[in-house]
Order: sequence, then structure tokens, then C-alpha cells
Amino acid sequence: MEVRARAPGKIILAGEHAVVHGSSVVAAAVDMYTYVSIRFSTPEDNDDELKLQLKDMALEFSWPAGKLKEVIPELGCSASEIPSYSIGAMKAIASLVEEQTILEDKSGLVSDLSAFLWLYTSIHGNKPATASVSSELPLGAGLGSSAAFCVALSAALLALSDSLLLLIRNMIKFRSGELAHVKSNMPIKMLITNTNVGRNTKALVASVSKRALRHPASMAFVFNAADSISNELADIIQSPIHDDLAITEKEEKFGELMEMNQGYSNLESFGFKCFIAGIGGGGLEISFSSSSS
Repeated sequence: MEVRARAPGKIILAGEHAVVHGSSVVAAAVDMYTYVSIRFSTPEDNDDELKLQLKDMALEFSWPAGKLKEVIPELGCSASEIPSYSIGAMKAIASLVEEQTILEDKSGLVSDLSAFLWLYTSIHGNKPATASVSSELPLGAGLGSSAAFCVALSAALLALSDSLLLLIRNMIKFRSGELAHVKSNMPIKMLITNTNVGRNTKALVASVSKRALRHPASMAFVFNAADSISNELADIIQSPIHDDLAITEKEEKFGELMEMNQGYSNLESFGFKCFIAGIGGGGLEISFSSSSS
């Protein structure tokens, strides 16, 4: 039996960094995907391993089923349950990942392999299978490649358990566990450009957290401002449009809020108002174009 699933990438329009500290964020799915296929081994395959193939990197990782059972005794759960592994099991998964040959420039794969082993073994135990992954999303660029990998993988695993997971592409507003759908009533044109400048998401988030600890009162004002920008941006996107003048006015306000949120680059003179996606520091450049551009 083989199943296939996909999950889209995302862009954050407003509220990055601040959402970690309780403010609202506005995000949208993009038409670029990560694809996952999983096939259980059959007796005819004579294959007793769990394999993960990363097609875009031409890499394959494998673990003998017997080794998984030996190292992680608490394997498998019902698809309706939320798996809860012990600290010992998590250390065991880390040891299984450490046994793999991972080049230094691919060290970011450690977390992906750990997520794969945790999700797979928590649902399907040590059952031999081959999982193949390919993606249209550049890694570490701000398009949510890691999240798309985990969502597509989870969807495929649950489908193998006869469960149904619907992936809906739309725009959302999120704050501290509260998720709201944002229905767009205005055309939004975005150009996504990969700057090919790498960045460390964990380090960037940590740097803002440290600043919040050093300057709590000042950073509280910053986070409140970011929250207001996200809320106003969502209101503008959802508000009715009566004529072309209303569209132009909404686009101007949309652009102003994006400018306040993160600032533009010098591409503005070409009709595109641009900013670095996500938490900054490199990655993707998101360019907003008005309907008249």
C-alpha cells in the first residue's frame, strides 16, 4: 500500500518575532509544496528496513526494523491518540539519528530525521516502509520548509492509518493558540525571490528573546505595535470592496502596514514593495505589487 500527501509553504505578512511573545501574526499559504509518499514493504520486497529518501538531495537513510524495536520499546499508538514518548525514547531516537552519516553542511537534517522517526514509530511502530520526500521549497529561506515536511509526513502517516487529514490553503491569523481564518476580499499579488542568503532561525528568535529580557518595557511596546499591525492588516484584507478606488486605498494601507512591519528594499522604485520574509536575516524576499503595477 502506498499513499501520497503534500503540504504548502507559507509566507508571514506581519507579526514575525512578535508572535513568539503573544502578539498576532498574519500568514498565507503559497503555491509551492513539499511532497511525501510512503509505501509499506511487502514480503516480496524482502526488505526489513525503514527508509527515508530525500530525493532533492540524493540522500537515503535507513534503520533495521529490529533495531528500532530494540532501541525504542514503546512503539506505536492508535492514530486517534497523541503519542507521548519518554525522555529515554527521545534519547533513543537521537542515538538512531547520530548513527547516520550526515555531512556538516547538512547538519540541519538532524531535526528532520528526528521528526520523521518520532512521527513514524509513534504511529506505525517498527513496520518496514520506504518514505520518499521531494520539495519545491528552498531550505532555510523563510517559506516554512520544515513545517511543510512535518505536515505532509503526518498526513501520509495518518492516511495509512485510515484517517483523513484535509490540507486547506488559505490565509490565517494566529495568536497564542487562537487560530482564525482570514477571507481575502482584495487581490494580493506577491513576487517571491530567493536571496540565497542563509539564516539561522533558532538564533534569530533567541536574539529577540534576549532583547526582550534586557528591555522588557520597551519590547512590550514593540510587540503591542506588531500585534496592532497584524490585526489591522487582517481587517483590511477582509473588508468589502465597492469599487476600484476602494481597492487602491486598501492596497496603499496594505503597503504602509508592511513597511511599518519590516521595511522595504530598493526594489520599490520598480513598482514592487519588498521585505525579507519571516524573521529576517536572509532567506526569501517578498514583493508586494499593487493592481496597477
